[in-house]
Amino acid sequence: MTELEKGPQGRRRGRGARERILSASRQLFREQGINQTGMDQLCAAAQVSKRTAYQHFAGKDELVAEYLRRFDPDVMPGVFDRTDLTPRERLLAAFEAPANATEDDVTPLCPFIGAAVEIHDPDHPARQRAHDYKKAVAARLAETAREAGATNPEELGEQLALLLDGASARNRALNAETFPTAAAIAVVLIDNAVPKTAPSQ
Repeated sequence: MTELEKGPQGRRRGRGARERILSASRQLFREQGINQTGMDQLCAAAQVSKRTAYQHFAGKDELVAEYLRRFDPDVMPGVFDRTDLTPRERLLAAFEAPANATEDDVTPLCPFIGAAVEIHDPDHPARQRAHDYKKAVAARLAETAREAGATNPEELGEQLALLLDGASARNRALNAETFPTAAAIAVVLIDNAVPKTAPSQ
């Protein structure tokens, strides 16, 4: 059993500290951005000491990378792993609700886009995680497009991935719901890419 220690408010803290830090990072990074969130603020929100925080994470860079790794580790399983939908329906389901939407966040921005914009170092672990995640989304879209019978599934997958990212960024910039429009565009792209005779639609 891990040793308990007193946190900044004098309460005894246990092994839930790591999860509290990650929970606080998810909230603060979403609300105010990665660069505007300091370790002191994160520790206060998580109710842990800085010593405890650095026992779990070597630094903020490692925390940001873990925050992204935890965000959607299976790449939109609520869309791509659904067995009750046809491949075509799964492609369209990707536009129904962003994976990072919350009830109190009416203009969600994909956290991977946010990290890539805020962190300039291409070798930063969070930038690499964002790169890998975006590649994985396009790959899953392409795989599903192939199941739907698309003549060029890789191209359709990349088009839909670009459309998703554009909808997320425009949603935030305009403070308006843009995913229904993106979904309508996706229908046109899918219909143009999938022959009418494709059996798996």
